[in-house]
Parts: sequence; C-alpha cells; structure tokens
Amino acid sequence: MAGEAHTSAEYIKHHLQNLVYGQHPDGTWGLAHSAAEAKAMGFWAIHLDTLGMSVLLGVVFLYFFRKAAIRATSGVPGGLQNFVEWVVEFIDGSVKGSFTGRNPLVAPLALTIFIWIFLLNLMDLVPIDWIPGLMGALGLPYFKLVPTTDPNATFGMAIGVFILILYYSVKMKGVGGFFGELAFQPFGKWGMPANLLLEGVNLIAKPVSLALRLFGNLYAGEMIFILIALMFSGGAVMFLTGGVLQWAWAVFHVLIITLQAFIFMTLTIVYLDMAHQEHH
Repeated sequence: MAGEAHTSAEYIKHHLQNLVYGQHPDGTWGLAHSAAEAKAMGFWAIHLDTLGMSVLLGVVFLYFFRKAAIRATSGVPGGLQNFVEWVVEFIDGSVKGSFTGRNPLVAPLALTIFIWIFLLNLMDLVPIDWIPGLMGALGLPYFKLVPTTDPNATFGMAIGVFILILYYSVKMKGVGGFFGELAFQPFGKWGMPANLLLEGVNLIAKPVSLALRLFGNLYAGEMIFILIALMFSGGAVMFLTGGVLQWAWAVFHVLIITLQAFIFMTLTIVYLDMAHQEHH
C-alpha cells in the first residue's frame, strides 16, 4: 500500500526503481539511494534485485526438475513427476512442430527459456508491497521483484538467443553462405546495398523484438498493479474496488505471464530453425 509519507507519484517512482549498486561520482562504491544516483552511476551499474531474483528462480527451477528426475519412477508418478513430464512433453511437441533440423540443444534450451521466464513473470503476482516493504525493513532502499520488468534482463536473454542464431547460421551455412543470405537476397547481387539494409534490419529486429515484447508486457502489467495498489489508501469504497480489480487483473495476468514465456520460447525455436536452413 502507498505509505502516508509518499505522494502517488513518489510511490510509483519508488516501485519502478531497481536496487542499483555501482560507483558514485566521488569514486566510492555503494547502493544508489535515489533515481538520480542510479543514473549517475552509468552503464556499468549492477541491478542487484534483477540478478538476485533471476539466479534464485533459476536455482528453484533446477532444484525441482532435478528432484523430479531423481525420484522418477515407472510406477504411479507423484504430482511433481506428473507436472515435469507434462511440461517436457509440451516442450517436445512445440520443438517438433517448429524445428525441422537436428540439434540436441534446442529442446533443453526451449525448456529452460519457458520455465525460467515463466517463473520470472510469476513474481508479478506477488502483492506489490510485500517484498519491497520487507527489504525496506532490512535497510534496502529499493527492490523490484520482477526481473522481466527490467530491460537489462530481457535484452540479456534476447542477446543470448541472438548469439546462438549467429553461431548456427555460420556453422550450418558457412561464412560465405550466411553473408550471401544477407547480401544477395531478395534482389540478387545487383541489389546488394538494399539487400544488406533489409536483411540487416530483419536480423537485428529479432533480439530487439524478443526483448521489448517481454519487457513491455510485464512492465505494463506491473504498472497496473501499482496503480491498483494506490486505490487501497483512498477510503473504504476505493479499498473494496481495488481488491476486486486486483483479483481480476491477477487472474487475467496468469494468461499474460504464461503467454509471454511461450512466445519467447516459440520465437527462439523458429529463429534457430531459420538459422539451420538455406535461404531460397
């Protein structure tokens, strides 16, 4: 809930600010205690909340899936094994439907992307003030719980996928074949400048669209939760209205967080499939 010491604008800015660690203008290193301090730290400032939650949820993912693998039985499966098997079969079906090449990396990569991004997005359903309030009590000035509302996280994942696209494009087609796709399509060798421009933009658009689509949807969802939270300090009627809206948006948001994880995974599979194929 919005604290009495904050205006609505201050409350919103506080929830949109990351916990940043970096070098202050005077040369000392430490946490930023305001948005201005965070901005002054420059590009190399570290978003501790984004990194911390990403690593934590990655460990949670690995722990439960490893646990399911160790306890897997051919008899009557438990709930965790049932869930993991369903997810694996779902991912396997998605890969078989979208990837026509042969690459043992694609299915595990797709599984990792889907579950990890889903868990990152799932943090958006935690009440907006709980974790920041707890961290504030521990002396931390800011804490953003949802890593995918930070463009640094979404661009980091998208750039990782982009590196794989470039690697397999060169590996499968050779440097000449990959360059030929960029330089000689779609207008032939005499249209090389236009080809390079069009195909270059198309290539760069892949990681940019992956990152911005995920970031934009989750950032918008978080903003709506923040605005709804402001209603709880507006009297009894606004409190009840906010409660109803929060529940309704949370139910709808379950679809959004799942869909965004699925879209990121599916586009990754499709882009890698394109990297494995000759362009005709």
